[in-house]
Amino acid sequence: MIARTPASVNARANELVTRLVADAAELGLAIAKGSSGETLIDAGSKTGGGIEAGLRIARICLGGLADVNLLPSQAIPRWPWVVAVRSSLPVIACLASQYAGWRLAHGKGKDAFVALGSGPARALARSEKLFADLTYADRADRAVMVIESDRAPPPAIVAEVASACGLPADRLTFIFMPTQSRAGAVQIVARVLEVALHKAHELGFPLERIVEGMGAAPLPPPHPDFVRAMGRTNDAIIYAGEVHLFVQGPAEEAKTLAERMPSSASRDYGRPFAEIFKRVNGDFYAIDPMLFSPASVIVTALETGDSFHAGGLAPMLLDASFT
Repeated sequence: MIARTPASVNARANELVTRLVADAAELGLAIAKGSSGETLIDAGSKTGGGIEAGLRIARICLGGLADVNLLPSQAIPRWPWVVAVRSSLPVIACLASQYAGWRLAHGKGKDAFVALGSGPARALARSEKLFADLTYADRADRAVMVIESDRAPPPAIVAEVASACGLPADRLTFIFMPTQSRAGAVQIVARVLEVALHKAHELGFPLERIVEGMGAAPLPPPHPDFVRAMGRTNDAIIYAGEVHLFVQGPAEEAKTLAERMPSSASRDYGRPFAEIFKRVNGDFYAIDPMLFSPASVIVTALETGDSFHAGGLAPMLLDASFT
């Protein structure tokens, strides 16, 4: 039987969406209705969007189960502002909601729509393989999806999401923005904690033992070129992301998790992500998946009080990416 929690990520996210819509003008967002009645929120395609919009969208993406803030930091003096994330329900917030695991594709050729969907709608659909390892399933009468795209989803994608969520289309909200936008950059870097949770899952660490987490990564300057923009958001986490996880279970297993998690353990570590991406001719799947990790990790074993540190920041590599 699927375990359920009183916290509905879609219900909590929809409360945040209501406030987002109310503040659309000051946040630089455009609100529209799609042909099937779905709500469409443009956060950086044909609108200005911005940092505050990105912070709010990141909280929505996390199902309202995490704090997301922009804070000053001296970890990388040349890039002193970081996006900081903290959650007391990190597995639900990050993996059941925020993780961009739903591949959405329709059409062929230049008019094809291909994007990754993230956000709490995933916890209603539960259509991804990952959910076989998650005990959480949501119940809600409205759903929210966040899409990294420069255009709204076409009717066929809206219908696919509605069907998977078991909801009429007019109960769906889609928030979309390109990686090159300020809001897009913020909400991607806000995945620093999620990246650590996903890496822990890939390493076989029992997710139920991760009881709290926090992370931070520098806010990259946006870039009009997609590959450069994508590279900067990835490099913010790979070369300067910091994560602290609090886990249950044997201290030795917490130590092993810390040692294996940092991005420096990857064979592809050591060059700006945009260079790596071009080297593999844009084939994301040719990149070592172990690269997608925070740079510096602390894992605290709650039963013994021991904390294990691994990895480290790479200011010069981050500077090569950001400038």
